[in-house]
Amino acid sequence: MTPGARVAAAIDILDAIAAGQAAEQALSRWARASRFAGSKDRAAVRDHVFDVLRHWRSDAARGGAETGRARMIGRLRAQGIDPDTLFDGQGHAPARLSVAERAPHDMPGDRGTAWDLPDWLVPVFEDSLGPHAKSQALALTGRAPVTLRVNLSLCDMSKAGAMLAQEGIETVPNPRADTALTVTEGARRLRNSAAYREGRVEIQDASSQAAVAALGRPGRALDLCAGGGGKALALAAYGWAVTASDIDPKRMKDLPERAARGRHKIDICAAEQVDARAPFDLVFVDAPCSGAGTWRRAPEAKWALTPARLAEFSAMQREVLTKAAPLVAPGGALVYATCSVLQSENSKQVEWFASQTSTFEVERETCWPVDEWGDGFYSAHLTRAD
Repeated sequence: MTPGARVAAAIDILDAIAAGQAAEQALSRWARASRFAGSKDRAAVRDHVFDVLRHWRSDAARGGAETGRARMIGRLRAQGIDPDTLFDGQGHAPARLSVAERAPHDMPGDRGTAWDLPDWLVPVFEDSLGPHAKSQALALTGRAPVTLRVNLSLCDMSKAGAMLAQEGIETVPNPRADTALTVTEGARRLRNSAAYREGRVEIQDASSQAAVAALGRPGRALDLCAGGGGKALALAAYGWAVTASDIDPKRMKDLPERAARGRHKIDICAAEQVDARAPFDLVFVDAPCSGAGTWRRAPEAKWALTPARLAEFSAMQREVLTKAAPLVAPGGALVYATCSVLQSENSKQVEWFASQTSTFEVERETCWPVDEWGDGFYSAHLTRAD
C-alpha cells in the first residue's frame, strides 16, 4: 500500500468508529476485507487510527469537520505534514483537497478541544490534578511506551536485554521499577522473541510493576480483581504464594498459559470460593475504574466515559473494598490500586473506606504520573491493625 492508500484506509475506519463501531472491530473488519495489506500496512493504518482517536477533538478542529477525512487532515497538519502530499487522488489515495479543506482552521479557545477531553472532564481533571491537569491531559494524547517486566526468577536484567537485542529489540532500563525495561525499537517483534516465549519477559506497564515491587516480604497473596493476571504473575515472581480470582472468570482465560510460560504456580479461584481460602497476608485490589491513566492505550474509553459511568465505577470500587477487607489476615495488608488519575477513584475512595472502619490504617499512598516511563497509576497500602 502507498502512504496515501494507508491514509484512505484510516479514513474509512475512523468513519466506522464515528458511526458506533469499536475501534478493534473496525480495524479487524478492514483487515479481513483487505488481504492485500501486509503487516507493515496494517501497523501503519492502526497507528493513524489510534493517533486520531487520541486527538479526536483537536484533529476535527484542525481539519474543519467531524469526519474521518477532516480528522485525518487535522492529524497530518498537527504532525507538520502537508496533507496535499497524501491527498492527491492517485491510485487508492484520498481525493485532492477542496478549496475549503485547504483553508486554515483556527483552533477554538476552549480547554476541552485544546486538551482533547470531553468538556465535563476538564473540571474533573483540574480538581484531581491541580496545576498538573493540563500537562497530564496532553500526556494522554501521546503514544504509550512498551514496557517489559523481567522475570527475575528466570533471568537477570542484563541477560534479558541482551537476548532481546539479539533479535533486534532494543531496550533501556526504566527508572520506575527495578524489573522494567522499556522498548525503544522492535516492539512488534516481541511476542515472537525467545525471551517472551520462554517467560523471561512479560509485557507490563512500569507503574504496575512499581506498585507490586513496593510490597515487601512475601507470604500468601490474593489478587482479587485479577483480570489477565499481570499483577498475579508479578507477585509470584517475587515469591508470593498467589491466589487469583475475578468476578468474571473469562478475564483470566490466558492466565494459566502465562503462568506456565513464566514457570509460576498460581491458584486460580472462582469468586465464590475465595472466602474459603482466606485469610491472606496480602489482598491486592486492582479495582475496576475509568482507566484514565491508560487512555493512551485505549483512547476510545476517554470519549465513552460519562458522569453516570464514573459514578458506577465509584460504587463498584466501594463494593470491592468492602469485600476485600475481611479477607486480610490480622497484621496483613490491603492494597487498593487503580490505573486512574482521577481523585474520585483514588484518594477519595480510600478516605471513604477509612471512615467506615477502624480496622485498617493507611500506611502510604503513591501516585505515578502519565509520562514517558509509564501509565498513570495509584496505589494505597493499608495495614490491618488488629
